[in-house]
Amino acid sequence: MKKVPDLFILSEHADLLKKLKAWDVAYHQNDAPIVDDATYDTAKKRALEIEEQYPELAKSGASTHVGAAVSNKFKSYPHSVPMLSISDVFNRGEVADWFDKLSSKNVFIELKVDGVSYAARYENGVLVRGLTRGSGVQGEDITENLKTIPDIPQKLTGNFPPVVEVRGEVYMTRNDFIVLNAESDKQFANPRNAAAGSLRQLNPAITATRKLSAFAYTYGEISDRIFATQSEYFDVLESWGFKTTKKWAHHASNLDEIQTVYNNTMLIRDEIPFDIDGLVIKVNEISIQEKMGSRANSPRWEVAYKFPAARAITTLNDITIQVGRTGVLTPVAELEPINIGGVVVSRATLHNADEIKRLNVRIGDKVIVQRAGDVIPQIVGVAETAPNATDFVFPTTCPVCGGNVVQESGMVARRCINTLGCPAQLVGELEHFVSRKGFDIDGLGTKQLENFVGREWIKTPADIFTLIANHGDEIRRLDGFGDKSVTNLNSAIENARNIELHRLLFAIGIPEIGVVTAKTLARAFGTLDAVRTAPAWRLKNVDGIGDIMADEIVSFFADEHNKNALNKLLKQINVKNADTSPAPATDGPLAGKRVVLTGTLAKYTRDVAKELLERMGATVTGSVSAKTDIVLTGADAGSKLTKAEQLGITIWSEDDFEQAIKNSETI
Repeated sequence: MKKVPDLFILSEHADLLKKLKAWDVAYHQNDAPIVDDATYDTAKKRALEIEEQYPELAKSGASTHVGAAVSNKFKSYPHSVPMLSISDVFNRGEVADWFDKLSSKNVFIELKVDGVSYAARYENGVLVRGLTRGSGVQGEDITENLKTIPDIPQKLTGNFPPVVEVRGEVYMTRNDFIVLNAESDKQFANPRNAAAGSLRQLNPAITATRKLSAFAYTYGEISDRIFATQSEYFDVLESWGFKTTKKWAHHASNLDEIQTVYNNTMLIRDEIPFDIDGLVIKVNEISIQEKMGSRANSPRWEVAYKFPAARAITTLNDITIQVGRTGVLTPVAELEPINIGGVVVSRATLHNADEIKRLNVRIGDKVIVQRAGDVIPQIVGVAETAPNATDFVFPTTCPVCGGNVVQESGMVARRCINTLGCPAQLVGELEHFVSRKGFDIDGLGTKQLENFVGREWIKTPADIFTLIANHGDEIRRLDGFGDKSVTNLNSAIENARNIELHRLLFAIGIPEIGVVTAKTLARAFGTLDAVRTAPAWRLKNVDGIGDIMADEIVSFFADEHNKNALNKLLKQINVKNADTSPAPATDGPLAGKRVVLTGTLAKYTRDVAKELLERMGATVTGSVSAKTDIVLTGADAGSKLTKAEQLGITIWSEDDFEQAIKNSETI
């Protein structure tokens, strides 16, 4: 009997795939990874575990995925033979599981170079096309870029077949990476990013200025295979003019020998002049490789035995605080500079106050620093407690603006509540303020706001309405502006002076308050003064306003910085009060139903989902209570889902939601 996954498994799997896709695009297409390898590997491993348990999920899951879609900045071509990835293993037990299934115990072990994959096609010995891995099926054309790399011959030497596609890795040595960063305005995070950014240049002349190196290690299409084993192929590659990692390669015939190679390579890892993140273990005989074949995204005859992230020990000199665009305060470790795998690390993330407490780390301690996945430095433990170490006291006021810092119940993050006046939050808040659902001011995009804030022409939202009067002539002289654009911007600003109450409540950026809740507040209180002076108990009596929302509203309007910024704004605008008469009865399949949203939906933003629910007659509220009829859940659903289960409330998946939409005549 086929095992059917439940809602939680489906949601977890969908969320993992969504994250993996975004991370793949950042890594393979944008050359700017947003998570470390360890985080990526853990997520992918969990997705594969779920797909192994529920094979129907594997049809379009992690087990079928390779790389990322090609960028539209490059021409692209199909790979004549799919360019697959390699399955990862992380410990001796997982290696044993793979090794025990082999019919041949003769394996060849190579270094896993941390670079960028390439495929170079030769016809009659001449390089005719170079591609990136891309999606594994389609690759980006980087032919001219490959021609600038000395280690990739443009003409083969020796005895070669009429057609052969040589595959390998473009990389940058640690020394060349350090020199590049010292001489360049653009700072790369690590050698892999530098190699990727250099190889995927639209202008090959730029690639030529970067000192890139390359190894070859496998092949794609080949018209005449003149070698019988992987080790023989390395010899053939060198005869054609390529470089290989043969110097560090090994043969093995049992698990102990494999583990010995792994351990010994770990010991000399820092002596190798380029970054590696593991070993690649391959069945040596090509004929057996061909018999074993491949899965959807990886060969069965090879695995990548991954190394743990690079670590080092150094002194924690201080802990400082960074304030992000949403007001979240993040502690940053200021370290005695230390070289970890070719990168000098002087700062590392400590994530939040809870993490500092969990690690029991104090200023002055010797700490263990990990470049997780060789990308993002983080502190993972204390190596030695200093006798004169001092505890870090998390600030109760914002180090940027002096605003109050709060930590909502059940939340880890601590946040500056001076939403309207904190310089660290200003650009992000202004983007929200001028958005279509707020003041709807066309012509003030992120680039323009960053420009005006950087020149200190806008310090609070009110300054938008005096921008042209105070700085119109200066704006006309900026690149991208002129008389017409300034006139259009002025018209958009003037048209925004008259605004409905609910749009204002949304625009000023009260945490937890979206469009629907802003409308609820406006209808319940009618005027801004009534909202801003309402006590928490009065707010909580409004349907759809839960405890957290009520506390956020009270805290926002109580903050002196917010008061001053709002009063300044009110001198520039006219607010239309809301109609407080009872809302007319709504028809629809969900008429009279109270619905709560929790988690992240795969196909709908929260605002779109709320709008669709309201069209079906539902009242969308923010907290779960005995009055709630339905809880619509997405990925990462938390305490609201738990409470709904305890109360026996109907729980909808995204599929249930879509079925309701299909059945509704009001959508």
